[in-house]
Amino acid sequence: MNAILIRGGLLVDPSAGVDASRDLLLKDGKVAAIEAPGKLTIAAKQAGAEIIEAGGLVVAPGLVDIHVHLREPGQGYKETIATGTAAAAAGGFTTVCAMPNTVPVNDSVETTRWMQSAERNPSARVFPIAAATRGSMGEALTEYGSLKAAGAVAVTDDGKPILGEAIMHQALAAAARAGLPVIQHAEDTRLTGGCSMNAGALAFRLGLRGMPVAAEAGLVERDLRLLAELKGGRAHLHVAHLSTAAALDAVRKARRNGLHVTCEVTPHHFVLTEAAVGEYNTNAKMNPPLRSEADREAMLAALADGGIDCIATDHAPHAAHEKNVEFDRAPFGITGLETALGLVITKLHLENKIPLTRIVELLSTNPAKLIGLAGRGTLAKGSYADVTIFDPKKRWTFEAAKSLSKSKNTPFDGWQLTGKVVATIVNGEIQYQV
Repeated sequence: MNAILIRGGLLVDPSAGVDASRDLLLKDGKVAAIEAPGKLTIAAKQAGAEIIEAGGLVVAPGLVDIHVHLREPGQGYKETIATGTAAAAAGGFTTVCAMPNTVPVNDSVETTRWMQSAERNPSARVFPIAAATRGSMGEALTEYGSLKAAGAVAVTDDGKPILGEAIMHQALAAAARAGLPVIQHAEDTRLTGGCSMNAGALAFRLGLRGMPVAAEAGLVERDLRLLAELKGGRAHLHVAHLSTAAALDAVRKARRNGLHVTCEVTPHHFVLTEAAVGEYNTNAKMNPPLRSEADREAMLAALADGGIDCIATDHAPHAAHEKNVEFDRAPFGITGLETALGLVITKLHLENKIPLTRIVELLSTNPAKLIGLAGRGTLAKGSYADVTIFDPKKRWTFEAAKSLSKSKNTPFDGWQLTGKVVATIVNGEIQYQV
């Protein structure tokens, strides 16, 4: 592998408490050295290193997204692992964790291994998240130990929440024995049948059935009760794409009581509200739905104070013909890998004054840690040479037509953002550079 010297950048690594100008030497797929500016020049020349000048740029551990839908196997017309990870690299993500709602559902060792094959031509590291139950039908558990051995980093029936108390209790216990988190899509579907947006005055005016807050908060509270029943503290519940203040309050309370519960929030849930639905804009239709301004403000507060552990995109590509239908009939979900960093820098760092160290913690350090990705989310010597270099002051306009994703279903087309990826390095190899 070629060596790379990244010179003169602001290195931000919360795992090591570093927020200062440093030079970074990558060699043989690992972080070889970190020194004050100028001290690695001789070592870099001896290694024949390629030099990247990073003056005025932020050098961070590679971004980690623990919630993406790559659509393969089975739905390659929406996205492939190759196109999805190309979009990830363009967005600064060196690692993505792929959800199991594929065709067939990823509930097997064979599919888990297939998704990680080099034949998929990935531009970022792919870690599959396997189905918690067979076929994601919520009835019988999959083989957690075998799936972990094959490379799965968590289990979930994302999109099909586990409603049965007994099976959810079994899942939490079995996952604890295997050393895996259980990720729950918190939606009581008994309360959301036929619903397509947040319940409220706007849904009423548009004539659409709305998802009540209780559908999310109630299932979170149920899962936390089950978590509390398991003794020993090994069970780990992770709440996917949390969107309501009520569910957030339940998570905060559970943590105070010593439970191992973590949660994520998406950029669209802290940037947009239900008002984005406007005149039936299907690119503003996602699940959980865009919520109220009060819920959005609660997400912003928790991102600042540590109540939310990490940011995940829930990148959910759909073909144009699927979204260009009546609002009720359109599928849930939007793309998000290429807009995430710009939205985070624009909305959290510039507008809400959240420091860069916290930004990197939310996008890299914390997701890597909570999903158990040792050697990622850090730039400590000996860790994987996964690096994201970005310009925190660069203003740019996102054009969906130029996206590297196979699908273009985004509410952020034409948005002016600040914060742009300059280079993405995966395992010591440059996968994206402008």
